[in-house]
Formats: sequence, C-alpha cells, structure tokens
Amino acid sequence: MQRISSSGTYFAKRIFPALFLGFLVYFAADGYRSGDFHKDPLLLAGIAFMAVLGTFIFRVFVWDLADEVNDHGTYLEVRRGKVVDQIELGNIMNVSAVEYFNPPRVTLQLLKAGAFGTHVSFSPKVPLSFRPLAKSAVADELAQRADAARGRVEEQSR
Repeated sequence: MQRISSSGTYFAKRIFPALFLGFLVYFAADGYRSGDFHKDPLLLAGIAFMAVLGTFIFRVFVWDLADEVNDHGTYLEVRRGKVVDQIELGNIMNVSAVEYFNPPRVTLQLLKAGAFGTHVSFSPKVPLSFRPLAKSAVADELAQRADAARGRVEEQSR
C-alpha cells in the first residue's frame, strides 16, 4: 500500500477555509465595533462578497477532494470522511490532472459509479522540484496503469 494523495489535504479542506472565514468574521466584527460600516456601507458588502465567493470556490475546488487515496496495486482505496471505497483500476475511464492550481488536482472518471459517483478528485503528492510546471507523475502513472487494466479486462471478456 502506498499513499498517493497529499498529506496537506486536511489543511486545504478544513483549516484554511476556517481561517479565511474566521478572518472575514473578525473584520466584520471590527468594522461594526469601530463604526466603519456607518461611514462606508460598501465595506460590509465587500466582506459579504468575499465570504460568498470564498465559500463558492472552496465548495467547487476544495471540499470535494478525497481525504486520502492509497494505491494497493490493482485498486485504489479512497476515503472521504468516514466513507471508504475501493476503485478497481479497470473501472477508471479517464485520468485528468490540473497542475497549475493550488492544491493540485487529479480527477478520475469512472466507468461504473462508486460510493462517490462517477468522478473522484484528490490532491496528489507533489515532489519538491525546481520544475513547477512539470506534469503530474501520479496522474500519468495512474492513466497508464488504468489503460493496461482495462485492456486485461477487455481480453478476459472476449
């Protein structure tokens, strides 16, 4: 078993959003206490806009990430919260990676829906490198192994 997901996923999903929204609450409380909202009502609108936009971005790009993905050779074990699912490599139709994003994402498109639906996203381990625009080694390896596993499944079904 080898963990292929980032250990920083917990920070990205739980701690950073709480800090971000906590700072916005602090700024709103400070602005209310000091009377700045009476002088400039757009200040409150700006804080509310940042809260809504931040929540939307977290929901779309961060909160759907799997907490942990472990590679067991012929299948991946995916955990999100208390739900654990096993995804056979032959069930992976497509592997796509977004490298120029923080946190980086790998999305697996499945042939048959599992516990998390037909798309499973996770943040892969990223080695320390002087090539920040390098392709994801985890995504490339998973794509090759999934193609090979689908080929074996197709041969067995003939």
